[in-house]
Parts: sequence; C-alpha cells; structure tokens
Amino acid sequence: MEGSGAHIGVGPTGAGPPRRVLLGAFGDPGHAFPMIALGRALAARGHHVTLQTWRRWQEHVQAEGMHFAPAPEYQVFPSGPRPLDFYEAVVHATRDTLPLVRQLAPDVVVADILTLAPALAAELVGVPRATLIPHVHPHGAPDAPIYSLGARLPRTLAGRALWRQAQRVVDRGLQLGRAELNHTRAQLGLGPLDYVHGGISRELALVATFPQLEYPRTEGGWGAGGWGPNTHVVGPLMWEPPARDVQLPGGGEAGGEAGDGLNGAGSDAPLVLIAPSTAQDAQHTLLRAALRGLAHAPVRVLATYNRRLPARALRVPDNARVVDWVSYSRTMPHCDVVVCHAGHGTLVRALSCGCAVVACPAVGDMNENAARVDWAGAGIRVPRRFATPRVLRLAVERALAEPAIRARARELAGWADGHDSGDVAARLVERLADGRFAVLAYV
Repeated sequence: MEGSGAHIGVGPTGAGPPRRVLLGAFGDPGHAFPMIALGRALAARGHHVTLQTWRRWQEHVQAEGMHFAPAPEYQVFPSGPRPLDFYEAVVHATRDTLPLVRQLAPDVVVADILTLAPALAAELVGVPRATLIPHVHPHGAPDAPIYSLGARLPRTLAGRALWRQAQRVVDRGLQLGRAELNHTRAQLGLGPLDYVHGGISRELALVATFPQLEYPRTEGGWGAGGWGPNTHVVGPLMWEPPARDVQLPGGGEAGGEAGDGLNGAGSDAPLVLIAPSTAQDAQHTLLRAALRGLAHAPVRVLATYNRRLPARALRVPDNARVVDWVSYSRTMPHCDVVVCHAGHGTLVRALSCGCAVVACPAVGDMNENAARVDWAGAGIRVPRRFATPRVLRLAVERALAEPAIRARARELAGWADGHDSGDVAARLVERLADGRFAVLAYV
C-alpha cells in the first residue's frame, strides 16, 4: 500500500445479523463528524447504532438513522477551588457513561481517540472496543518527525538521526501520559497498561485518512515504531450538516452551471475556495489575506467566514463572493484550489474532490496535515508566519501552474471514488463484534 504499512480493508462479507453498536465522540466537528459518518455506514448495514455525543448534533444523528445519547460535557470548567483537568473529567464521564453501556449491552463500542469514557466503560463491562482516529496516526516511527510540528519526513541518515534524538523528549512525555492514564484507570478499578498511547485500542484502530498521507512504517509492532495488525487505514470518513447551495462567483450555483465571469475572470476561470477553520483564526487573518492577494488574479474566488461574522468588514474584490457557510461536498467538486488552515476534515474533503490544496496551518495537528499534503505532492504548505497576500497568491498560482500537483490531487480523488471508507470501517467493526480479531499486546 502506498504511503503506509497498515492494512486498508477486509475481505468481502455480508453484514450478517444486526449488532448493537455504541459510538462515542465529543462534539468538536473534527471528531463528531467522522463518527457520524461511521454510524451512518453501520446503520445502512442494518445495525442498531447509538451515538453518544453533544446535544448540538442530536437532530443530525437521528436523521442519519441512529439513536442519540447525550454525552457528559465535562470540558475543563470551574469546580470548587480549581478546574477539572482532562483525566479528572475522564473519570467523571466514564462513571456517567457506564449505565448507558450496561443498559444498551452493545456488541461493540467505538470511541473517538480523545473520547476515553466510552472505551473505559466498555472495558469495565467486558465489551470489545475500537478506536476511531479521525486524522493521520499520531504514533510515529522512531526516526520520523515529532507529530504536530509539521516537519517533513527526513531524506538523509543525518535527518533520521536528528529525529531519533528528538524523540527522547517525546518519549518522556508519553511515559508521563501513560502514568496519568494508569492513575485514571486505577480510580475506575482497571489495571495499569505497560505501553504508551493507551487511548488507542489494540483490538481495533480505524485510521480515517488517506493512506497516501501516512508516512511509511514497519508492521513489526508498536515497539518497533510500526503498527499492530489490528490497525487499519480505512480512508476518510466524511460527513457535514445539511446546507443550502450557494451562488458561485460569476453566476450559477454549486451543482449548476457558472454564469458570466467577474473582473475579467470568465466562467472557465479557475475557481478558488477560501475555506478557513471553524475553530481557529478568530480575526479571519487567512480569509483577509487570501481575498486581498487574489483580488486581481485571473481566478474566481468563493470564500466563507463559517458563521463567525468578522468584527471588521471584509474587503471583497470584484472577482470574489463571500458567504456565511458553504457545503463543501457540493461546492468543492467545482473548485480547482482550496485555501484552508489544513483541518483534517477540510483537507480530505478537498482531496476527495480532486482539488489542489494551499495549506496554511494555524495550530496543532494542522501543521502535521499541511506537511503530509505537501509530502504527498497534492498541495502546497504555507507556514503561518508567511501567510501574506503576496505569498498566498504565489502559492495559488503555483498550485494551478504545476500539473503534477493537480494530477496528484485527482489521483487521490480517484482513490476515494473507488473506495467506500464507511463500508470498509463498518465491516471491520462487525469483525470485532464477532470476535474475529486477535488481541496482541505489543510493548
């Protein structure tokens, strides 16, 4: 498999008898949406699916054929003299989730990588459990760059040696995290784990990204810097809330034909979508810089502020249209380039539609996503400090001018078209529910 040594599928099989499946994900869109996509696929295969998440998604969960259960919303909040920390919240949430698990008596539980309560409750009851990783896998090989820094895979022996040295600091942090998780487990009556990344199930881990975005690694087990046999890259799991069609710049709507061009950009001019993060960049710095940089470019521009009204009015050039919200699934197929912060959901949607990506990471794993799309040859990374109007225009021009970048994006889109990620993931969950995975304790 290109880009990774992990498995990406299972053999053909029918859905079999209906299973009872409990899914759990906290309500951030980057974690809730992939879980909704998985639940939709499981429900379509005839299973009884309950999704525990925040109440804001209740209507959508039910519309996709699932039962809804409200998740304990133990975010970090004031409680007495000091706020709850993450693991304190996990203890409370697990105890709150345990009655739900006992009531539903599920055949299998699938929990988001950051939503530990359903997984720990399942372990307490003795139910098989899987982890959904809604982005690239965070566990790197010993000579790979530190996750979330956004560094490229080293190409020389010296580069690999440098990262092996740097990993020692990361290893100390992982051991601290293991100790904190084991303390949490002890409070719940569970035994300690002797390995790091204990929030990732070794019964089944579903990595919901393109295999082409995963760095190569061995299959020799976690201790060798590889993955165990129960880790599968299933492809992106994508879902979005319903939204109305928007008028494209120059006329027409997403799903229809474009009309006359604007500012000299005809209806056949490339269409650039500016799709900033829904959670980062409160000042709309990327949106403002991109609109300014592309103002006189021979392109059409569609931009959204994602229902976060800017505090200062935006300057919208003649070749652009700005809307409050965009359906990516219906709009991106019309686009040539997507300029974004490289949130994983936006990134994989763009690649699934064959769009070249200009990735301007804001924080955290966005740096990693930007590095991966650049490494895969399907986009261009622009570090945050360089995201000026001029640099963004140059990046868009390069994405349009270099055939290899657009060809690579179309190649990933072709892979997505021929690969039903939801069905692959659902069949793996069925196998776990039926006890057809061996649990191997890699250390």
